[in-house]
Amino acid sequence: MRHIYKIFIQVFSTWIFVICLLVISPNLAIAAPVKLASVDFTKQTAIEVKVSLSNNANELKFTPDRFIFESGKRYKLLLSNPSSLKHYFTSKDFSDAIWTQNVVAGNVEIKGNIRELELRPNTTAAWTFIPIKSGTYELHCAIAGHTEAGMRGIITIQNPAQ
Repeated sequence: MRHIYKIFIQVFSTWIFVICLLVISPNLAIAAPVKLASVDFTKQTAIEVKVSLSNNANELKFTPDRFIFESGKRYKLLLSNPSSLKHYFTSKDFSDAIWTQNVVAGNVEIKGNIRELELRPNTTAAWTFIPIKSGTYELHCAIAGHTEAGMRGIITIQNPAQ
């Protein structure tokens, strides 16, 4: 009889422990994101980064062709195409790793997820975004032959320095 009583106490205490965990754990999981959600990253001054898609000589290259961004900071990518050819700024994996605030081109503001930008000859665009996911991403121009001719680059998103 005493043996059955000990087993009952062990099972009962285990159930009490499990119930306490289930009651307390969700409250801990809910409390943490609230603090992070209270930060408004769109209030940060955007760090401006200029990039040229080609040049007046119609060279097929991005200038610069290497970019380093830090997650959690707000950036404004100022894109220009001074050439007589249209070009694309294409990096699907990069666009999946950022939150786009907007793209402004001429008198048009576009909001939402952006996969690539097409810049026609002698046009500009401004892409405002906040990097979220660290990693290294390939950049290229999606027009046939342009990537092979050298119109490619690397975009790196780093975690903030601790």
